[in-house]
Amino acid sequence: MIEIKINTDALQNSLNTIAQRTSNTQPLMTQLARIMRNAVLDNFEAGGRPAWAPRKYPSVREGSGLLQASGRLRNSITQDSTATEAVVGTNVEYAAIHNFGGQTAPHTILPKNGKALKFGGRFAKRVNHPGSKIPARPFMVLQPDDEQALVDAVNDYLDAALGN
Repeated sequence: MIEIKINTDALQNSLNTIAQRTSNTQPLMTQLARIMRNAVLDNFEAGGRPAWAPRKYPSVREGSGLLQASGRLRNSITQDSTATEAVVGTNVEYAAIHNFGGQTAPHTILPKNGKALKFGGRFAKRVNHPGSKIPARPFMVLQPDDEQALVDAVNDYLDAALGN
């Protein structure tokens, strides 16, 4: 019988080195979260990628971009990361309906500072609103070039870990 013995110490040492160099993924995850957050902010800057549905009444809030009348939604976009995940999100309660679209619930509108509301020359103490249909304006999405930037960041991290 022929027996072949291979010394795998060099291979094991190389694998141990790679494992050690890739054990701290926190910087990578922070970079991935930053790339994703910047992509979401780019969506606001571009008015959607692809372009969002226009306003139903264009003269309303003229001069401000879609989903940017107060800037609250855009400014609420946060990033977070751990050693195992990269997260981008918002805590604004109306973010989901703008991102995915939908129908708001019927509700009653009451005057805030006076005794009555004025609509089209008529006064009313309350108005029953049937709800509004909100078109989807997806801002929490990544485009193909954003996804490629994520892949490139991971590849750069691995190249550095492998000493390339």
